[in-house]
Amino acid sequence: MPDIPWSTLTQAAPDTDVYVMASRFETATLGGALRFFLKAPGIVGQIRRAPGAHGVALRARVLDRTFLTLSAWQDRDALYGFARSEPHRSDSRELAAFMKESAFTFWTVKASELPISWTEAEHRLAGQKTAY
Repeated sequence: MPDIPWSTLTQAAPDTDVYVMASRFETATLGGALRFFLKAPGIVGQIRRAPGAHGVALRARVLDRTFLTLSAWQDRDALYGFARSEPHRSDSRELAAFMKESAFTFWTVKASELPISWTEAEHRLAGQKTAY
């Protein structure tokens, strides 16, 4: 799967604050990476339909067993509402068994600053690790 480039889902007013999340997932095995790879398009599709989602992108490095996500939301509640919804909730629990590390970071920007660059997302993710 090639990267899924930034897709603007709903346009917020330029001076509106939006809640951004970047994540990095590293699977322990190539088999885990393939499972993640197969689930990713469905989860991205779910984000595209989620209330309060402003944008989403995915960077897939299957052979390196690493995936990066970037999304922007109306607010924290919209993001957490998505995270608790199905099928994301079940998929996340299933994929956790295959993770070596994951990292998440959250921040607020003005909507006019979207889309966020991968360089900025990776900089913010540096040092944010959770081992399984």
